[in-house]
Amino acid sequence: MLEISELRKRFAGGPDAPGGKVALDGISFAVRPGEMFGFVGANGAGKTTTMRIVMGVLQADSGTVSWQGKPLDYDVRRRFGYMPEERGLYQKMRVAEQIEYFGRLHGMSATAAKKATGDLLERLGVAERRNDPVQALSLGNQQRVQLAVALVHDPEVLVLDEPFSGLDPIAVDALAAALQERCRGGVPVIFSSHQLELVERLCDSVGIVSAGRMVAAGTVGDLRAEEGTILRVVVRDPAPGWADGLPGTVTVNGDRHVLRTADGDDQEILRRAMKAGHVEHFGIEQPTLTEIFKEAVA
Repeated sequence: MLEISELRKRFAGGPDAPGGKVALDGISFAVRPGEMFGFVGANGAGKTTTMRIVMGVLQADSGTVSWQGKPLDYDVRRRFGYMPEERGLYQKMRVAEQIEYFGRLHGMSATAAKKATGDLLERLGVAERRNDPVQALSLGNQQRVQLAVALVHDPEVLVLDEPFSGLDPIAVDALAAALQERCRGGVPVIFSSHQLELVERLCDSVGIVSAGRMVAAGTVGDLRAEEGTILRVVVRDPAPGWADGLPGTVTVNGDRHVLRTADGDDQEILRRAMKAGHVEHFGIEQPTLTEIFKEAVA
């Protein structure tokens, strides 16, 4: 597995921050073969710094990164696939030529790089643009080419920084399917994203980072279980003050009042709701990843 242990990183300060800025403060997590790991956090939380250290772009002040129990070196990282936050495509180069070029940089033969490029262009839905310069492509199609560059050499590990940023739903589905296919083949995939609904849908495990610390980690199911369940009641056009004295919070959306609570007698709440108006919904719900994230970083 890919193991990140106690990473720490401080950037040198300037006139406004003489003590420097702590970017990572003991980040630890692991990604197993065939697992998709979602790395989430606010801007500046430490996601990109962690990924850059994994890929050797930055050096940690302390801590370790290992793959299959051994520290990473150049030869190991060469077998990884990386999509950086700052996309690294040559704008005037033709699409197929560019993907093949990066395949050759990873040590592939010309024949193998050409075949892998053709397969990926078909898989990602950009085969008809193979002879176009990258600068002629839409943002979504450039993202697909960037993913092809990360995949062309059949990497052992995928490290992707915001791969879904700015994509339309069709492009998101194409990229997600390609990543899921690699996961099924046993490749560990780690990607960062601000699209928490997408992370919740795709990922086996999630790590929530805040101010350089891992504040929550585990499967989505485990994180939900830790937060507990919520009773959600929707009452249409209720009598004023119907929820006075009941635990939880009430939000109003038009003529619908929504009560959400983790406490109280559910039968008593149901009786009050039915007496107050038309009950449209009454049921137990688990928190979404968005709600878990807000609670974790609060």
